[in-house]
Amino acid sequence: MLPLIPWPTAVEPSDAPPLRAGAVRITAPDAELAGLAAEQLAAAGLPVVTGGDASPAGASPTDAAADVVGLVDLVLRLDEGAGPAGSDNPERYTLRVAADGVVATAPERVGLLHAVRTLRQLVPAAAGAGAASSVPAVVVHDAPRYGWRGLSFDVVRHWFGPADMRAVVDLVAAFKLRVLHLHLTDDQGWRIEIPSRPELEKASDNQVGGGTAGFLTTEDYRELQEYAAARFVTIVPEFDMPGHINAATHVYGHLTKDGLPTDSYDGIEVGFSRLWFDNPATEPFLRDVIGDLAAMTVGEWVHVGGDEVHTMEVEEFGRFVELAARIVRESGKTPVFWQEGARGPVEPGTLLQYWEPKGEEFDRFVAAAGAGARFIMSPGNHAYLDMKYTPEHPLGLAWAGHVELRDSYEWEPAAVIDGLPADAVEGVEAAVWTETITTRDELFSMLLPRLGAVAEVAWTAPERKDWEAFRARTAAQAPAWRDAGWEFHPTPQVDWP
Repeated sequence: MLPLIPWPTAVEPSDAPPLRAGAVRITAPDAELAGLAAEQLAAAGLPVVTGGDASPAGASPTDAAADVVGLVDLVLRLDEGAGPAGSDNPERYTLRVAADGVVATAPERVGLLHAVRTLRQLVPAAAGAGAASSVPAVVVHDAPRYGWRGLSFDVVRHWFGPADMRAVVDLVAAFKLRVLHLHLTDDQGWRIEIPSRPELEKASDNQVGGGTAGFLTTEDYRELQEYAAARFVTIVPEFDMPGHINAATHVYGHLTKDGLPTDSYDGIEVGFSRLWFDNPATEPFLRDVIGDLAAMTVGEWVHVGGDEVHTMEVEEFGRFVELAARIVRESGKTPVFWQEGARGPVEPGTLLQYWEPKGEEFDRFVAAAGAGARFIMSPGNHAYLDMKYTPEHPLGLAWAGHVELRDSYEWEPAAVIDGLPADAVEGVEAAVWTETITTRDELFSMLLPRLGAVAEVAWTAPERKDWEAFRARTAAQAPAWRDAGWEFHPTPQVDWP
């Protein structure tokens, strides 16, 4: 079994001997793509030499290719004919590993990088200095099931700075995910600079349990988006409203009903904070925050929350949904709401992110789909990766139950909401909330190995999924995770090497 996660559409094993690779020479459509390929392969222990048509920046200055033992040519080529037969998916690709080298083809650059990520997983970890890696000969034709494949990352409850965010970009990209959704505002803190509302910076230095925290400056946010976009990951910012808003009302007392600022908050309870629609200060605040976020964001989406507003009548909540969606669209972006957004008016193209099974809402979800909304599936009992693995696990919460690796793997996005048409599912997104998570190692131990399971749910057709095979492939990836310094939870559901 090849150690590939997510499992591809079609794999053609070969009887040919494995490819012996001691170094790689890359030919690519451009230097940037060659550099990204070199980044992937260097992480797998394969040095890159110069000499291709588009040599990667920073490649080893070794032009004497004849002196390199086990030199392999990797050719990345744009080709409309690549991918599984009959597929028109823009992310499709074909990877051919043979005795005379490696060729990756795809109609777009993103597919070429997907092919390189697949090749990276085929390279055994830690062959040793000067040793050649044995790469199996194979042909892979591949394309994803869903276009929206992502991770929602809470940087509010505990602050994770730009370096941690870039590390998470690298992790999601390794599993061919395309979206990093950043939960940037909540009751505890405010994590993004809003130029028209600079006072919000005062709400940044707080988090669960207290202690020093921080926020992304506009420059930090621009650089993070550039880093992610180069790796074909889109940053989706979330400004959560009209609840989860205490950090803002702590700074701007005029947003409250009585005009008095709220106290700062470092607990983990939810549902107590809110905005007031008829307050004259509310709409200007929404326009400033959403407008600035949209202007700073390269991607096409802005998430405006809408979850867990426990102290507001449905009619007032619906007015917030309509206003926030309108401002997002006027700002040139597409609105995303948590599932509660279905309680308000829904326009075609709006994305609703499902997270909690609430049977009384199912008819409303189906009606929203009929009105043109599309759904991102993030069910808490499968895709919330801050849930404890077991009752004894030291990190995480358990309101959605305990989520072991198999729970994250064995579910079907199109069957989550009874009566929802399968074609209304835009994709799948894991989520990690950080009430109990304080360090990068803790974060990665909650994401791995479960993020790979959710990635396979999002990428692989259900008939090609296999739990026993996935267990083996997960175990085979562990040495590479160790080499990368990625902490993971050694769940007993996997026979680890």
